[in-house]
Amino acid sequence: MLSSNITRVHNFFIVGFPGLSPSYYGPASAVLFLVFLAILVGNIFILVFVIYEKSLQKPTYLVFCHLALTDLSFGTVTLPKIISKYWFGNSIISFYGCFTQMFFVHYLGSVMSFLLLVMALDRFIAICVPLRYPVLITNNIIFALCGSAWFLPLPLMMIIIFQALSLPYCQSNIITQCYCDHISITNQACGNDRKIAQIVTLCIAMFCLLVPLAFILISYVSVIIVILKMSNSAGRSRILATCTPQIFITCLFYLPRCFVYIANTVGFSFSVDVRILLILLYSLLPAAVNPIIYCFKTQEIKHTLIKRIKVSKSKLCLVYDFSF
Repeated sequence: MLSSNITRVHNFFIVGFPGLSPSYYGPASAVLFLVFLAILVGNIFILVFVIYEKSLQKPTYLVFCHLALTDLSFGTVTLPKIISKYWFGNSIISFYGCFTQMFFVHYLGSVMSFLLLVMALDRFIAICVPLRYPVLITNNIIFALCGSAWFLPLPLMMIIIFQALSLPYCQSNIITQCYCDHISITNQACGNDRKIAQIVTLCIAMFCLLVPLAFILISYVSVIIVILKMSNSAGRSRILATCTPQIFITCLFYLPRCFVYIANTVGFSFSVDVRILLILLYSLLPAAVNPIIYCFKTQEIKHTLIKRIKVSKSKLCLVYDFSF
């Protein structure tokens, strides 16, 4: 199955970092497992906390829940396989398993992009037209917008998957990546249709990334202009604080991707290991860091969390005193 003249591929082999020495497989798997654990714990906490705390069931925090669900799903889809590769030496993934992973990798990335657009729209209306915010942005409207963010990329990703499945695979079955993505898989295909499939996928990816990004930039530029025009410094600081988490989350998602794309466009080449590391960073770092941003950069979540902790401590102290 590892030869270069395969006529029919039944499995793929996930290589991960090709330059990584086997002596570092243990530490690498431990780091990836800790990242996976951080993604699980952080995002599940956000989901449970917002659902449990009725005061937080507002449009902004409902968007946070959708973002947390996306991050949780992405980590669950991508990390277990590469962890098992380094921990247990299990690098084999089935043909259709690889395509399934590829679908969710690109689908969830597209969903995240559209959810960031919904989040930017929420802040734009809240700051630029605050008097109309209660009418224009309600929980039901946010559910509809977030539902659209989950639905819109679905047919586009199906086009990518079915087009890739129609290609003949006769090059190799080695995936030089930590998970299955479109480029890694279609590079193993043969025939002229491979280039067509990659161009179609590039156009869809640019639509799912750049169209939301354009509206996000317009929204935040408008918000910043409104903030700078405010004469009340206290109000300016308060409003800026409400936008800080959203700006951080958006930058974490887009800036590393833009850096990699621009570097490739201008001809700046990375080694294979560095390229894989950069892709992992911009794919998984936001999923691990976003819950921290939600908790410590969002004042209402932070204050509610501190309040709950103080109440829990008080109850524990009462139980302790009563026991003695």
